[in-house]
Amino acid sequence: MLRKTRLFTPGPTPLLPAAQNAIAAADMHHRTAEFREIFTRTLADLKTFIGTKNDVLILASSGSGAMEAAVSNLTSPGDKVVVLTAGKFGERWRDLAKAFACQIELIEVPYGQTFDLREIKSKLDGARVLYMQSTETSTGARHDVKAIAALLKGTDTLFVVDAITGLGTTHFDVDNWGIDIIIGGSQKAVMIPPGLAYLSVSERAWQRMETAKQPRFYFDLRKERKSAAKGESAFTPATALIAGLAASLDYIRRCGNGNLADGREALIHNAETSAAMVRAGAQALGLKLFAPTCPAAAVTAVLAPAGVDSSAIVKEFRERFAMVVANGQGEMKGKLFRIAHLGYYDYLDAIGVIGALEHVLLKVAPSHHIELGAGVRAVQEVFAGQFAEAATV
Repeated sequence: MLRKTRLFTPGPTPLLPAAQNAIAAADMHHRTAEFREIFTRTLADLKTFIGTKNDVLILASSGSGAMEAAVSNLTSPGDKVVVLTAGKFGERWRDLAKAFACQIELIEVPYGQTFDLREIKSKLDGARVLYMQSTETSTGARHDVKAIAALLKGTDTLFVVDAITGLGTTHFDVDNWGIDIIIGGSQKAVMIPPGLAYLSVSERAWQRMETAKQPRFYFDLRKERKSAAKGESAFTPATALIAGLAASLDYIRRCGNGNLADGREALIHNAETSAAMVRAGAQALGLKLFAPTCPAAAVTAVLAPAGVDSSAIVKEFRERFAMVVANGQGEMKGKLFRIAHLGYYDYLDAIGVIGALEHVLLKVAPSHHIELGAGVRAVQEVFAGQFAEAATV
């Protein structure tokens, strides 16, 4: 049979066709009125998409570039920072803080788990910044950003959130919660290729930058703020990707019947529903979720059946169906696989990936007895429940 490549990874994610067309047509120079109009409009739309009145910047980098900027612009060597880590991307915050010679107060919990608020509170005294993920993409766990933000109210500790897979899948009230920097990435819920990071920056964070002593050049956010005020970037921007991002934000606006904030909420609801369908489908096939107490809407991590290497599951998905799902990362490689559902996904994608999973399990885990159609039925029941609920509202 024919095979159609489908991405079910938590980045890159499937591309929005309208964004692809905009990218292909973007043969403009970045120091022109044409590009300034697109760039200025996109920055304004990103404010609405993030849900903030703070300044928003775009960097030509992966999300990790914005993470580095959030360390180099806000700290001085020797500063105490609190780092929350529960997976590979929490470990990235740890490594970045170490690279800039910060004094790290590390709060570490096992992969797949989340944090004890009492322990966080006990570590805050004298901390200049707290760094965390909203979603730990390596494990499929989602952390309680709102509750942690409440711990920082009234303190001098800045709050930085990697929401690279959180934006567009999770509700945030950035300004009211007091998130000083929140970070997104282009290859996630906004449905375009990798290469852009975007972030909002609070006034408190701008003030801290004036006294922070770390070296910075390309990722000097003050340069970007000054240039953005003129509709430009400090360095050569990724013009085609920004054109694609503008098209994607227009699509999200249409999902909200012309209102971008409503479109954002529709995108989040779609991710939440897709996640619920995938979780139900996997559990109906007798599989266990890796982060059952704090599951993310961006990606679902599923434990491989006993005695089965998850690498074999990932390989069978690719070879049999041209579907690309993600293996575990770090210490969880070979133990779990991850199915993403953020951005340009829908009900039929959930049906397809769970239907394929049934056949994959028959091949690589024959002793794990399943009933064909059980997973797909569970997906349909979740969808039917959502549809019935919407009809009564």
